[in-house]
Amino acid sequence: MTDETVTEDKLHDDISAVHEPAWPADVTALQAKFGDDVQEIEQGLDCVCVTLARGAIVEACHYLKDTQAYEQVMDICGVDMSDYPGHAAEAPRFEVVYHLLSVSENKRLRLKVLAGERDLVDSVTEVWPTANWYEREVFDLYGVIFNHHPDLRRILTDYGFEGYPLRKDFPLTGRVEMFFDEAQWRCVYRPNKVENRELVQKSWPEGERG
Repeated sequence: MTDETVTEDKLHDDISAVHEPAWPADVTALQAKFGDDVQEIEQGLDCVCVTLARGAIVEACHYLKDTQAYEQVMDICGVDMSDYPGHAAEAPRFEVVYHLLSVSENKRLRLKVLAGERDLVDSVTEVWPTANWYEREVFDLYGVIFNHHPDLRRILTDYGFEGYPLRKDFPLTGRVEMFFDEAQWRCVYRPNKVENRELVQKSWPEGERG
């Protein structure tokens, strides 16, 4: 028992004190090397997430693979932030998210870069060749263009498809439908006649949920 008396004010100060999180050594090293290009670090549900300046993504990925043992990129995906609560209208519309895995050291890391509709994101296929199809998927579904990609074509939709299905402004039923024309003996498109319907409410009504 110490002579120090724990007052209510002192207890409140201790609880409300802001402590800098202790990031993993590889994240600290990344921040030290790239400085202001590391725009944000946050703790995700499963791993640390680092937001990088768009122009630094390739160099940072080289560094993480060669120096920090992130041998694999497990996935690259897009996020359309346009309807996200609190997203500023002038902010970049998209996030490109990279999920990295170190097999040798059993650790994961998530990277993000922000991109507007007309911004180019440098391809990381020179770091991980398997990024090729992941980047094509992001291009196909969101319209994000990857600079220096060796073969940036659609990968899930048809070659003649118009639009980007995972953008928030793309209708759920699509704009056209495809069918086989017996006379022309080929697949053709026609305007979609299916009306948009909302079968499940996006939010609960006001009041008790019962």
